[in-house]
Amino acid sequence: MSEQNNTRRTFLGLGAAGTAALAALAAVPGKAQSQEGSDDTLQRIRKSGELRIGVAQGEPWFFKDTATNEWHGIGWGVGTYLANELGVKPVAVETTWGNAVAGLQADQFDVMFVLDPTPARSLAIDFPVQPLFYYAQGVLAKDGLDASKWDNLNKPEVRIGVTLGSAMDREVTKRVPNATIQRFPNQDEATAAFAANRIDAVALFHPALVMLQGRLKRGTVVLPQPYRVSSTSAGVGRVADKTFRDWLGLAMGFMYTTGQTQAIYEEYLNYRGIDPKTAPAVMREMWN
Repeated sequence: MSEQNNTRRTFLGLGAAGTAALAALAAVPGKAQSQEGSDDTLQRIRKSGELRIGVAQGEPWFFKDTATNEWHGIGWGVGTYLANELGVKPVAVETTWGNAVAGLQADQFDVMFVLDPTPARSLAIDFPVQPLFYYAQGVLAKDGLDASKWDNLNKPEVRIGVTLGSAMDREVTKRVPNATIQRFPNQDEATAAFAANRIDAVALFHPALVMLQGRLKRGTVVLPQPYRVSSTSAGVGRVADKTFRDWLGLAMGFMYTTGQTQAIYEEYLNYRGIDPKTAPAVMREMWN
């Protein structure tokens, strides 16, 4: 973790300039423009005193504690941080991942964090240019399995579990065609197979694997090289005035480069009883 801490300190050195730019853009007066929807979103958020955040159960992005009815997770943490920057209250609006785009189009909430900017979604809603953070295709490998490189897994004796028809199914089939790939109808069945030693590894994007390892208390989360990297973002409604979208992008970039996004992720891991030192970061610069 010493390299990670050094990286974060380097990013923190950018904070002063980033804070000034963030404040300057947040202070830009909104122009009341008619939508492809409504008036300037940023102006409306500040007037209402609320940032409406779409939330959908799914760790480590969003997690609702049923004992307290409070939301946690990296998506909620980022939303809370940015609401504080705007001087407004974060308000959770429950939705589903499948309905997130429709909810933004219907103005049910202002933003949905950890929403990947796919070409199809980008036809319907807006995304900032800056990514929120990065994740990589990884595996939860049984003890003793060398998963540092995909080539090490490309052997018939290595059994890898994936969800049938998923993006991970396609990627693993392409990367390790000689491995014994077992396809399960859902992730729960793949998890059960790993727990019962019927497979040697489970393939997912790494933050989900971190949560899986935390539940099972076995195996190691590994990002095999060469990395297969994806970025995630935040979706917003498509309106004529882009001030909120642009502010959001600058703010997310500031949070990433200063290490704040990584800190929020680590805070959530601690909350769920997972040692952040055992988990690959959501900052790609820290993977090496």
